[in-house]
Amino acid sequence: MTPEAPIATLLEAFRSTPRFILTSHARPDGDAIGSVLALAEILDQLGCQTDIILADPIPFIYRTLPNIERIHHAPWVSDIVADPGVSAILLECDSIERTGLLGLEDRCLINIDHHASGRHFAYLNWIDEHACAVAAMVYRIAIAAKIEITPSMATCLYTAILSDTGSFTYSSTNAETFALAHDLTARGANPSQIARDVYFSNPASKIRLLGTALSNLQTDGPLAWTWVTNQDMDTVGAEAEDCEGVVNYLISIDGVESAVFLRELPSASQFRLSIRSKGKIDVAQVAETFGGGGHRSASGCTLDGPLDIATDRILAQLRTGLC
Repeated sequence: MTPEAPIATLLEAFRSTPRFILTSHARPDGDAIGSVLALAEILDQLGCQTDIILADPIPFIYRTLPNIERIHHAPWVSDIVADPGVSAILLECDSIERTGLLGLEDRCLINIDHHASGRHFAYLNWIDEHACAVAAMVYRIAIAAKIEITPSMATCLYTAILSDTGSFTYSSTNAETFALAHDLTARGANPSQIARDVYFSNPASKIRLLGTALSNLQTDGPLAWTWVTNQDMDTVGAEAEDCEGVVNYLISIDGVESAVFLRELPSASQFRLSIRSKGKIDVAQVAETFGGGGHRSASGCTLDGPLDIATDRILAQLRTGLC
């Protein structure tokens, strides 16, 4: 099936449905946030009413995105949309559970995803693991629908692509990615301002936490890893979003082929893992082994503690993949 076929099916559904719930995964990143905001604008122009609901707060660095005030935060979908007949569009999710929201189970669902771990769990599914970001898929919807890509939409999409390609460094980055970035810039995205907002607007707590994580750094041949505990987080006054990007410092080390960052979760003896690769190992497959997922070069999962056991489990899997 060609990409145009699912897009046409999606547009038919959009044009025949008056209202949608729009959501993405828990702990939203730049691709999730930028894409839901851009898709909401597309649906606006198609005459649909849209309610954006995310389970978790918006990270500080994305709070300047246009129309960010449209995003609601609630544990239950029904807290925002009481009508059980309203359909929901899920971006970047391999299951309903990935949203972190309650009350989606009995609704008609549309699934748009670009992860290799994507699954066909919805009434309509469009999964393109070759897309550099789900924002690239949203862009293609806008082009196919022949709607106006506004400066605010361009800003959200550019931000999403910038963040999900690792600043255009991941293997998913190609000529199409730069052509897309060029077009979004021509339509009103400001690359230098977006870079300032995303990379040079960090709270001091994030930098303090980075210092703690780097002081815990361990290396063993092609592997690098580090961790932070709940006590570490409390000591520097950090939030979960301050952990974003820590693993990228590890994978930047010369000779390191794979890196992992472990963050202790506050509610249980568990650790959230961010895993990276320079290409020799498919870390999406590694993450899937533990119930997670992602991309070949960037993935994540959650492991039970204690810390030493969780560390040994992930390192053993990574060593196997690098052999």
